[in-house]
Amino acid sequence: MPVHNAATIWESMALRRFLLTSWPWRGLSYVLSTPLVSAPAGAAVVALCLPWAYLVLRFAGPEPVAPAEVVASGLGGLLLILVSAPLVALPVARVERLRLRLIHAEPVPRPATSSGWIRRRYTEAAAWREVAHLVVVSLAALPCLVLVLALTVVVALITSPLLVGSYAPLALGFSEAGTVSEALPYALFGLALFPVALYLVSGVAGLHGMAARGLLSGGSDERLRVELVEISQSRERLVNAFEAERRRIERDLHDGAQQRLVSLILQLGLAKVEMPPDSPGTESVANAHEQAKLLLTELREFIHGIHPQVLSDLGLPAALMDLADRSATPVTVDCVIPERPPGAVESAGYFVVSEALSNASKHSGATEISVSAKVRRDVLTVEVTDNGRGGADAGRGTGLTGLADRVAAIGGTLSLFSPAGGPTIVRAELPCKRTR
Repeated sequence: MPVHNAATIWESMALRRFLLTSWPWRGLSYVLSTPLVSAPAGAAVVALCLPWAYLVLRFAGPEPVAPAEVVASGLGGLLLILVSAPLVALPVARVERLRLRLIHAEPVPRPATSSGWIRRRYTEAAAWREVAHLVVVSLAALPCLVLVLALTVVVALITSPLLVGSYAPLALGFSEAGTVSEALPYALFGLALFPVALYLVSGVAGLHGMAARGLLSGGSDERLRVELVEISQSRERLVNAFEAERRRIERDLHDGAQQRLVSLILQLGLAKVEMPPDSPGTESVANAHEQAKLLLTELREFIHGIHPQVLSDLGLPAALMDLADRSATPVTVDCVIPERPPGAVESAGYFVVSEALSNASKHSGATEISVSAKVRRDVLTVEVTDNGRGGADAGRGTGLTGLADRVAAIGGTLSLFSPAGGPTIVRAELPCKRTR
């Protein structure tokens, strides 16, 4: 396995060239820095447990303990932990996330949290996992100190031939060395122990890091939650970019190609009027004039299908009224939207109604259609109901499958209720954060 493929210190320990990589020294740096974090963490844990420690000492003492004192000390300690522990654990967790980069190539994902700092500190599981990490890191100082002491002894053995001249005789274990030749075997023994010590240090660093990373990242479920949030945000950005591009295309066609085509129609109309009736080119100009008018009609329908101008200018209520006026079947509209939702939500709601009206007019045999659109609790709900024959199936090419994908892209849902004999109800629920 190449060195660059090792993402963690555990993976690096399986490498043949492990001792020649930077991982042992990164593990050593992690172990050496652990007491620096454990000391304040341990002091904080002791301070938080002082009321309970006082209660234990009182029970161990000769004097009896009053029940009120037990209740006061017990509840006082619990209240102190509940109020202070999440706040104390926060800076320790931040330092630990930085230290974990020493033994893990990937940063610890920050938990996906709700808004509100105070609420996040006291109500979410991620904050209390940080409290558990506070206890773990305060207990990790002892094994790390033992490792540091053992490594110091190994280094002292290796350097004993250099030290024996200055500190002769030099105490090494259960014997003394007064000369370089006497210290040399100890140095060779220290050199043999040094790789073992590095593996041991790396293993302890890996175990400690695994526990810390599991607590601070929340495990696989929390990582999955973070990834889903990132995917949702990325999808929302793509939908907004797509909607902005649709509007740009619609605007360019409306202000560019359509206006030029209108000018061409006017010029052809003037030419047809000015040309003599018996001129050879009169019929060709007249045909060109008619073709241009048909092309203008088709272009307007095409532009309207991309993104209707009335939706951009006047919003969803006016756009739904425009759809009702254009429908071949009578349509009643009930639209209660006090504030305009985001553009992607407006567009999705509009095209749901447009497709449902088109399907009802073409396939259901309906004589009446009702459309409702309301915003409640930051959710835009659009519903189209017709009194047709029912039996609609989204899988038979009605266009609702594509609409369902479009609605899902912004986190919404699309449902179809169409029993045989009717009525058919198409309902879309679109989350929308109201603009301020």
